[in-house]
Amino acid sequence: MSATHEYRAYLRNTVDMEAGQHRFNPPAQVSEPTYRSLLIGTLAVMGLLQVASSMAIFLHLTGYLQETNLSTAPHQPIEEVHPEPIVNALKDPKRRQCKNPKDRMQASAHLPIKVNQDFPKSESKVEKATVIEWDEVHGTLHNMSYQKRKLLVTVPGFYYVYAKTCFRYYKLGGPEEIPPVDVSNTQLIQYVYHESIKQNNKAGQLMKTGSTMRWNNTSYNMYCAQQGRVVYLDKGDALFVNVSNAWMLDKEAEGTYFGAVKFGN
Repeated sequence: MSATHEYRAYLRNTVDMEAGQHRFNPPAQVSEPTYRSLLIGTLAVMGLLQVASSMAIFLHLTGYLQETNLSTAPHQPIEEVHPEPIVNALKDPKRRQCKNPKDRMQASAHLPIKVNQDFPKSESKVEKATVIEWDEVHGTLHNMSYQKRKLLVTVPGFYYVYAKTCFRYYKLGGPEEIPPVDVSNTQLIQYVYHESIKQNNKAGQLMKTGSTMRWNNTSYNMYCAQQGRVVYLDKGDALFVNVSNAWMLDKEAEGTYFGAVKFGN
C-alpha cells in the first residue's frame, strides 16, 4: 500500500511540475517584444543625444569664428566686412608679385674684337691707350645697341659688365721684324669706361687691370687681362674699352671680347 501511495504521489508531482512550466513560458513570450522596444528606445535616445552634442559643438565653433571676425574689425558689423579690397589688390598690376616675364625686359650684348683694324706699333715705354673697335656683325645685341666703338644702354637696370683682352707677340722672322720691337718691359693695361648721361656723358673709369710684362724678343709671348663688375646703368649710358699697346692685341674672337648682361632693375 505504501509503495502504491508513493508512486501516485510521484505522478502527481510530475504533473504539477509540467503544469508549472506551462504557466511560466507564456510570460517569457510576452516579455520578448517589450525588451526589443526598450532596446530600440535606448538607441534612439542615444542617437538624439549625439546629434544634440554635435549641434552644440558646431554652434560653439560658429560663435567663436564670429567673435574672431569681430575682434579683427571691432568697429564694423559682420555684414560690412567684404573681400573686395583684397581682390582689387590682386588685380592691380602694381601690387602683383608674379609679373609677366615680358615686363622684365632683359638686355645683353657680347661683341668680339673687329679683325680689320690696324694699330701702329710703338716702342715708347709711355703707356698709350687706344679705344678698341668691336665686331657688331658677328656679335649679339639684345635691347642694347653699338655705335662708334661704344656699347649703348637702352634699358636701365643693374648690369654685369665684362671685358677680356689678350696680347701676344712673337718674332715672325720676316724683314719687318728687323730690328725687332723691344718688348722687354711692356705695359699691357685694360680699361673699361662708363659714360653717364646724368653727368653730361662724362667718361669715368669703371675698371682697370693689367701687368708689366718682361717678354723675350725671339719667342712666343702671350698675356690676357680679364675683369668684370656689377654697375647700375641708365638709359643712354655708354661703355667702351681702352688698352695700351693695342698693336699686340690677339684678334681672335675667343681671346678678346666685350659685353654686358642685365640681371635686375
